[in-house]
Amino acid sequence: MVSNPESTQGNQHLSFAYFQRCIDPIFLTPLNGTTNTCAGGGCHDTVTGTGGALRLIGAAPTLDVSDPANTPAVIRAADIYKNFYSAQGMVVVGNTTQSRLVVKPLVLGVFHAGGQVFPNESDPNIKLIKYWITHPAPLGQDEFSTATYTMFTPADPKTGTCNTQ
Repeated sequence: MVSNPESTQGNQHLSFAYFQRCIDPIFLTPLNGTTNTCAGGGCHDTVTGTGGALRLIGAAPTLDVSDPANTPAVIRAADIYKNFYSAQGMVVVGNTTQSRLVVKPLVLGVFHAGGQVFPNESDPNIKLIKYWITHPAPLGQDEFSTATYTMFTPADPKTGTCNTQ
């Protein structure tokens, strides 16, 4: 059995399957009882957003990672991968305290023009983000590694639940 242990190693890839199923939906969820989303216009939207380096395509369709037609080249050309690529640019793999994808929406020692998005580190969305950051693919494997499927219970990116511990 292949495991996907917690890591603080560099030079590892974050899981695309986990991002697509568990992280990208966070960017589309209305915030704090409003209709605003992270991927919405004015924030991190690729067209009208003013929110720094994180750029998101709100209508990015998901892809079936188990479909052989969705090769890495096909996935990398898709809008959902652009969201993945942008989000991982806000991450220090294995280190949640230095990852802007965690510290900015919590306003932990950094300014976030959108204010505090999540109330604290116990927020379910922050737990998902932290889990993604601390569980990269095994060394030598890319973001499409099936070893990252252990991040779901059962280990299936289509039907599994997103793990947080």
